[in-house]
Order: sequence, then structure tokens, then C-alpha cells
Amino acid sequence: MTADTPGKRTSLLVWVALGIVYVVWGSTYLGIAIAIETLPPMLSGALRFISAALLLGAFLMVKRGPGVFRMTRREFFGAALVGLLLLTGGNGMVAVAEQHISTGLAALLVASVPLWLVVFRIAVRDRPQVLTLAGVLVGFGGVAAVSLSGGGVSGSTTGIVVILLAAASWSVGSFLSARIAMPANTFAASTVEMVAGGLGMILVGAVSGERLDLAAVSGRSWAALVYLILVGSLVGFTAYTWLLGNAPISLVSTYAYVNPVVAVILGVLVLQEQVTVQILLGGLVILVGVALVVSTERKRRPKIPEPAEPVTTTTS
Repeated sequence: MTADTPGKRTSLLVWVALGIVYVVWGSTYLGIAIAIETLPPMLSGALRFISAALLLGAFLMVKRGPGVFRMTRREFFGAALVGLLLLTGGNGMVAVAEQHISTGLAALLVASVPLWLVVFRIAVRDRPQVLTLAGVLVGFGGVAAVSLSGGGVSGSTTGIVVILLAAASWSVGSFLSARIAMPANTFAASTVEMVAGGLGMILVGAVSGERLDLAAVSGRSWAALVYLILVGSLVGFTAYTWLLGNAPISLVSTYAYVNPVVAVILGVLVLQEQVTVQILLGGLVILVGVALVVSTERKRRPKIPEPAEPVTTTTS
């Protein structure tokens, strides 16, 4: 019995961490929707990720010393590029899109990220398995069904186009992160990614005319932003990173099709969002395709980040 105790404890921790990733990353879509009620989408994202980077960076400095951030110029710019693609282009455009579409619809369309990653692999002549290709075709069929229908009363063409661009940007960042020079320390890399992504959001927000009026920001939006910083970006990220080293990637990757379900449920319960027949059917097809891709690729170690927040290992 004693010999089995450590194994049982690890198994319990795996499911606790997995539950955190399921719920926390699924809830970030709701958090974003509430934050942007009175905060500009890009500037709220900048506040979120720069604050999270400062907290994570300070922790690393205290825990491991300044040497943890030792990296080459090439590694630094690699992490910065990934941060711009994942966070400014990915997460930032999710926030912009949620001004026009429901959180559930946003989460379902972002779930197409694993499908895009397979497409990019094909582009560099990395031949996936037949079942993986089948999953991609099924998943994109669901994306097309939802997009062409406009998501019923829950979406607009503008919002759908923006969220698909966000998923594409996130996918490019994820794809490149495994193929360019990156800092050796994952947490240091994520700190650089979040700073770069946050600065990119400030620039895009300024160019697009966003202005931060502190007097107009509600307590509800501030609370959502704090939740996104502490729980979405730090707790969820830490749990995900721990899982990568302690659980099979096939199990960890299941967040890709659980998060949208959590997002849809929370959107209905908290924001009273309407779930149309088009979203239900199209979303089901998307998730079937993603599940087929993830299960078929279980022997690989793909870097599939959470749609709505980090990283090769960053969070949504």
C-alpha cells in the first residue's frame, strides 16, 4: 500500500490540474466578455498580460535569480514573435470578436486551432496519418457550417471573420514556436511572450483609437480582469505546464475539446447567451474533428495551446 501511495497522489494531482485547465481556460472566454463590457478589448488584454508577466517574472527572479532570463538575442526575438502571434493576434482578436459574437461561438471556432496546426504540418511536408486528415476535414466542415450560417442570432459576420483570424494567428504562433530558437526556460519564455504580446496590444489599441477611461470602468470589469490575470494566466498556465511534465500528452490535449463546452455552458448560465441549433450542430462536428485529430496524434508531442490564452505554453 505504501509503495502505491506516491503513484495515487500523482494520479490525483493530474486530475486536479486537468480539471483546473478544463474549467479555468474554458472560463476565460466569459472573463474576457465581462472585462470588455467597460474596458477596451486590446488595452484590457495588455493590462492582463503585462501584469501577469510582471508577477511571473518577479517570482522567477526571487526563486531562481536573474540568470533565469539569460538568453540569446535570437531566442529573445523568437519568444517575442511568438508572443505577438499568440497574444496580440490570437488573444487580442478574440476579445475584439467577442464584441460581436457570443463567448460560446468564439470558443467553438477557436477550437479549430489543432486543425490548423495539421494544415501547417502538411505545408512543410510532414505527412499526418489518414485519420488525422479525416479529423481535419470533419472539423473544418463544422467550422464552415457555423461560419456560413453566421451562428444564428449569436454571431455576426464581422465577429466570425475576426475570431477565425485569431485562431489562424494562434496556430501560426504555436507552429513556429517549435521551429525557431526559444529560451530554454519555459517560464522565462512565457514572460517574454506576455510582455511582447501586451506591448503589441497597446500599439494596436492606440492605432485603432482605443482609450482607457478609468472612471467608466465598472467594478465587474475590474474583477473579471483580476480573474484573468491571477486565475486565467497564472493558475491555469502553471497547471498546464505541470501537466506537460507529469501526464500523457493525449490526456492533456483533451482540453482542446473540453474548453468550448465549458465556455458554452458558462455563457448560457452567466450571460444568458442563446445557443442556436446551428451552433450546437456545427460545434459538435468541430469537436468530433478535433477529438479525432488529438486522439490520432497521441504518440506525438504537439504544442497545442489553450484558445483563449498562452503559448506554446501561454494561456488563453
